[in-house]
Amino acid sequence: MAAPNRELADFLRRARAQCDPARAGLPPDTRVRRVPGLRREEVARLAGVSADYYARLEQGRTIIPSAAVVEALAQALELDAAGRAHLNDLIGTAAPRHRRPPTVQRLRSGLHQLLDSMEGTPALVLGRRTDVLGINRTAKALFTDFDALPPTRRNYTRWLLLAPEAHALFVDWDVQARAAVETLRLEVGRDPDDRSTRELVAELRESSADFDRWWQQHRVHQRTHGSKRLLHPLVGEVTVQYETLTLPGDSDATVFLYSTEAGSPSRHALDLLTSWTLTPTAPRSEP
Repeated sequence: MAAPNRELADFLRRARAQCDPARAGLPPDTRVRRVPGLRREEVARLAGVSADYYARLEQGRTIIPSAAVVEALAQALELDAAGRAHLNDLIGTAAPRHRRPPTVQRLRSGLHQLLDSMEGTPALVLGRRTDVLGINRTAKALFTDFDALPPTRRNYTRWLLLAPEAHALFVDWDVQARAAVETLRLEVGRDPDDRSTRELVAELRESSADFDRWWQQHRVHQRTHGSKRLLHPLVGEVTVQYETLTLPGDSDATVFLYSTEAGSPSRHALDLLTSWTLTPTAPRSEP
């Protein structure tokens, strides 16, 4: 008998608990709710499946639902795009998966040159499990010099959760840190057998109570755009917007580009910070 799919079981239970019964469009029910969210049979009714079928899914049984059933479950649980992708990933773990070879991720030299050419625009590239694969001089000045860290410590989520300077840098640290945790959750769903990811999660759960609490909530997030508010030790308050780009031919690498509003105090602060970084730098150390 196959081992239970515990990640799927946990995700379904927690997603069900986060649903609002009043918004689900269910018939009136006078029974007292002893737990938050929807009951199992209510999710089954909304998804058009039997209560027994859904119960077995939530127990992590080896079941591969059809695409239509997965979509119905996603609608019943009010999942967003990241949640739907995560649900598909987790349901796929009940079937044989192609394991990704444990290779070290590296950027092409041309991409490093592209990052270095973007003076005044903070830019970095995150790979699997939010490892920092590349970062330009302006982004180092704005955040931290990841190239100066030991190769095994060049991870954005690890830095954000454990580095004291990261806590002090982000005005909305809890928002940014939680989003990073939820992004890492999404990554685990895509490749649950990756040893390096499991080791990173174990370290962070042990070292950070915030990480452990957010991790247990089993929420997922896909960062495509947004903003960050910083209180920089050199230039003061800076608000940056970011956009993400997925590299053609390498879906495991994402470029983050940061910008500020023209003529704003944040633009002035970023320009000032950029001018202070225009000095020769040491050659980049390779991971």
